Amino acid sequence: MARVQITELALRDAHQSLFATRMVTADMLPVAALLDRAGFWSLETWGGATFDSCLRYLNEDPWERIRKLKAAMPKTPMQMLLRGQNLLGYRHYADDVVESFVARAAHSGVDVFRVFDALNDPRNLQTSMRAVKRAGKHAQAAISYAVTPVHTLDLYVGLARELREMGADSLCIKDMAGLLKPYAAFALVQALRQATGLPIQVHSHATTGMSVATLVKATEAGAELLDTTISSLAMGTSHSPTETLVEILRGTPCDPGLDLKLLVEIAAYFREVRRKYSAFESSFSGADTRILVSQVPGGMLSNLESQLKDMKQSGQLDAVLAEIAVVQQDFGYPPLVTPTSQIVGTQAVFNVIFGRYEKLTSESCDLLVGNYGRTPASVNPNLLAKALKQLNLTAPISGRPADLLVNELPKLEQDLKTALGVATVSPDDVLTYAMFPQVAVKFFGTRAKGPVTFAAAPAAPAVAAVAPPAVAPRPTVGGGQGSYAVTVGDKDYTVRSVPDRAAGTLALTVDGVTYTVRVKAAAGAVPPVAAAAPTGVAHTVLAPMPGSIVRLLCEEGQRVAAGDPIVIMEAMKMQVEIKAADSGRIRYRAKAGDTVEGDTVLAEISTQERVG
Repeated sequence: MARVQITELALRDAHQSLFATRMVTADMLPVAALLDRAGFWSLETWGGATFDSCLRYLNEDPWERIRKLKAAMPKTPMQMLLRGQNLLGYRHYADDVVESFVARAAHSGVDVFRVFDALNDPRNLQTSMRAVKRAGKHAQAAISYAVTPVHTLDLYVGLARELREMGADSLCIKDMAGLLKPYAAFALVQALRQATGLPIQVHSHATTGMSVATLVKATEAGAELLDTTISSLAMGTSHSPTETLVEILRGTPCDPGLDLKLLVEIAAYFREVRRKYSAFESSFSGADTRILVSQVPGGMLSNLESQLKDMKQSGQLDAVLAEIAVVQQDFGYPPLVTPTSQIVGTQAVFNVIFGRYEKLTSESCDLLVGNYGRTPASVNPNLLAKALKQLNLTAPISGRPADLLVNELPKLEQDLKTALGVATVSPDDVLTYAMFPQVAVKFFGTRAKGPVTFAAAPAAPAVAAVAPPAVAPRPTVGGGQGSYAVTVGDKDYTVRSVPDRAAGTLALTVDGVTYTVRVKAAAGAVPPVAAAAPTGVAHTVLAPMPGSIVRLLCEEGQRVAAGDPIVIMEAMKMQVEIKAADSGRIRYRAKAGDTVEGDTVLAEISTQERVG
């Protein structure tokens, strides 16, 4: 057994797994000097969901983050997680974007690139691995671990040999859901070392309660590198505690040789920092063996829980976890790691809420037809046919998906200049725009305000005050959203109201019949409801969940038929088509770029003139 070295995950995967990737750079820098002294093999500081979260939630420039962290911790290699041809987004990018992104990341301070593909398709790693080697950095190829009928030891060994031939400096077993059992880890590490001779790193989430034992058995089999996180950010959906592994291995041939007192000081710092993010905490604080069935990775689990809460569907979590296993099988048993975890997880949410495969996301279609690469097993043929039809394709893709993409960097640069109305843009901003176009443009408009700040939640009082009786709030203009039971005479009606604040109207649905009601405000008072127009005037199309409008698919006033796609909406980071439920002429009530809540009126369809 060789000496073990540690990669500390506190600045990336720990907070991604525990509180939805919300830690700001300002809460990392004060402890940077201690982390740099600790003697870690590397510090994982970038990649994964951090890039997206910086832009979407924190109003931070992710490129500035990595540069600041590198400057603050110059002795310790900075490590990032890179999704192969997906980079940090949710689609494949052309080779020129991949090459430029890797070169820019290396220039900005990334020393170790952990490169993986969600499908374990080596063709999707070729360009990024080559770019890492060209930049003179450490190329660590990761194998996404899954427990399915098709993921065998022979499959993993064959993949590892291919990755070695591609120039991998080391290999990582990426156990994103805590599915790697201790004795399976021993067998896998031993087999990979014998087959490749490369250093093996083990990354195993604590979600199912097995990770500490798994890491110990991996070291016995010859793993030289372990992923852990400081104890105050450990366990639950996160990882094994750094201090625990250091002490287990102390005095053995594997001893990492780290100073426990220094680690305890680092843990104390993050214990206080964590209090600031209590609102984003996952409720999964212990071991959750449901994950042995659903196989949802730790980071996806906390984000999934948060997204269901936003959709007011928290009670559906168990149903979604069960549905994920169904979707994974139908989609050809992809390992569940970004982006496949997001694709499969979001599709499972849609299945539970709207009916199985009633709404197939654009990304689900791309995965089914091969746009993400080769799935480990064949996909459900009925779903494949549905996806081909939705994408207007006649056959699935069999080659390397990126071979179908033309160089896109010059166009992205020009599109960004046009979007911002400027003559020049920085290389960082072009790559940021490439990852998340809509989110990036919004961020560029608010960047000057600086990052958001979080304050620690106040301690609860020793004795809770007696709350006064609840008083129902008075409705306001633009309010009134909800479902009600109304009795007129001796007849009961179910009424659903959805406000459109911009237009000053309500969409009232009474026992399935929708009326558009105009509300006129009176000073200081709630206005009376105007007479309702019959449903022949307009059928309303509502947002099925919170999200943003990507684009409108029809012209204003265009005739549409029932079932026609009319809006592309992004929800839960996936794109879904919103279709007309009736035929007529369309009038949009939202525009591209709008952020909307569930049940927001997106469009009205006049049904006085039927199509066809």
